[in-house]
Amino acid sequence: MTEDLWSWESRLQQSGLVKVAGVDEAGRGPLAGPVVAAAVILPPAPECRLYLPALCESKQLSPKRRVELFELIQFVAISIGIGRTGVKYIDRFNILEATRVAMKRALANLTKTPDHVLVDAVCLDGIPCPTEAVIHGDLKCACIAAASIIAKVDRDRIMIELDQMYPGYAFARNKGYGTAEHLAALARLGPSPIHRWTFRPVRLAGHKRMGDNVQQDGRETR
Repeated sequence: MTEDLWSWESRLQQSGLVKVAGVDEAGRGPLAGPVVAAAVILPPAPECRLYLPALCESKQLSPKRRVELFELIQFVAISIGIGRTGVKYIDRFNILEATRVAMKRALANLTKTPDHVLVDAVCLDGIPCPTEAVIHGDLKCACIAAASIIAKVDRDRIMIELDQMYPGYAFARNKGYGTAEHLAALARLGPSPIHRWTFRPVRLAGHKRMGDNVQQDGRETR
């Protein structure tokens, strides 16, 4: 697995494309909060492999180990860019378009211009260098795996902060995903300002909440 994880970068770097940026996102599936993307340029594969021997896709890691690798990647990486797209944009367009925008913002926030970009499963246009969409790229490419960790930890921290602003939904625990606890809170409290109304569970909970309020107002006026 380790050898496979570095093969894409090794192949590209051997052909002269030294600065390879990996791009991945966190937060396409949750019912609340932003989508966050990261772009990471790592040092050449033979050198970087020594510093990040345990690198793998973020979902395979415990929260503690993700944070440890997050800090290590920040120390080792040549450049890191982060891009975020908020709920209003997600609801106005769609989550895929919001993901593409976040990824482009992450690339724009790199301090170094990449020679080549590897993206986890999403096709990006308008990028001023060769770009490849790699299916399951976070399992195949070291730079994408690193980007997945950066994006996930950054988004988790945002959701922990939002939990303080909008208590009752357990955002610090569920990170906006539709857990049983989160769905129960939606039914009880209705959607918050950071919920995605274009996602069906949020829309249903919001409409039910509005209907309950109308009935309650009707009882009070009779």
